[in-house]
Amino acid sequence: MHTVLLRFVALYALMYGAFGVSSPFLPAFFEGRGLTPEQLGALFGAGTAIRLISGPACGRLADRTQALRGVLAGCALLAAAVAAGLLAVTDVPALFAISFLHGAALAPITTLADALALRASAPRTGDAGFEYGWVRGTGSGAFILGTLLSGQVVGAWGLGSILVLHATQLTITAGLALLVPARGPTETTGARAPTQGLLGLLRLADFRRVMLVATLVLGSHAMHDIFAVIRWRAAGVSPSTISVLWSESVAAEVVVFFFVGPPLVRWLGARGVMALAAAAGLLRWAIVASTTAVTALILVQPLHGITFAALHLACMRVIPAIVPPGLAATAQAMYAFGPAAATALLTLASGYVYARLGGQAFLVMALLCAAAVPLALTSRARESGS
Repeated sequence: MHTVLLRFVALYALMYGAFGVSSPFLPAFFEGRGLTPEQLGALFGAGTAIRLISGPACGRLADRTQALRGVLAGCALLAAAVAAGLLAVTDVPALFAISFLHGAALAPITTLADALALRASAPRTGDAGFEYGWVRGTGSGAFILGTLLSGQVVGAWGLGSILVLHATQLTITAGLALLVPARGPTETTGARAPTQGLLGLLRLADFRRVMLVATLVLGSHAMHDIFAVIRWRAAGVSPSTISVLWSESVAAEVVVFFFVGPPLVRWLGARGVMALAAAAGLLRWAIVASTTAVTALILVQPLHGITFAALHLACMRVIPAIVPPGLAATAQAMYAFGPAAATALLTLASGYVYARLGGQAFLVMALLCAAAVPLALTSRARESGS
């Protein structure tokens, strides 16, 4: 089991490291290719839309063929090739087309990896398995390191260098994907995807409830991602303090994945942790709406570890228990679809709401979390023992 764990740790480190090195400077790369602000908005907005389609489609393909590793490796390799191809393109229509393909190839990678990791982490006879949070926490840590590394790389070799590093890491990710176990300890090689597919999955009341709770709580982060820094700067918070505040939330995410989250889920159960995450979101956004005092912000930012990481761990405890193994990849893709779609819609709406309410707009996000609390508490979903 130690060998299996190390393989997943390496996979997540390379996969999320690739995201980390590209995320901060990719908009600047496209701007350097001559795209206007309006074109940048259209490019990244359309990229989000194509991800919402390709994620579930590739998840379903992986389940139908029972080739989760192969689809994951193929998507990573395609994304690497497309990213490298961006270096040779300057024509705006071509940049749009290649960027869409890049987004479509990237979208299924994390959900397929999660489906494989959750299968492999299940306890075997005489073996305690391993915590999924360990590999997911490795991913978050690698993302942070990737973002730090990207600044140094761009400073030394220019914006194009991030795509080279991004493509290199994805290529290695493709190779690592073929080395992790294809099935969990209790599955047989003959397991096939249930014929009812996506519609059958959505008929599962427990799964719909998990999706709805995740959609409300994770979607509530949309306002924070766009307007938190703007609000803090307007209140006179220094850039260095803002950097600390932002890093504090990401660090809390890593701590929860590795240390706090797994025992918390065992203690409270998945339903209790989902309710706790929703309540933490209610508290977090209510405080952010009411004050920009640095002391208060320092105290509230670590709640990100609960509103994101702990919630994710709780959902990962429930989904394998309520979803047939043959729909594992489809379930992960749909679990990601809900929050992503909500984030996209709430991001569009947040500008309108913030322009009219200012900081009080965060209370709207608090209401979303408040709605998720009773949904989580009334859930009767089974939980996996991993």
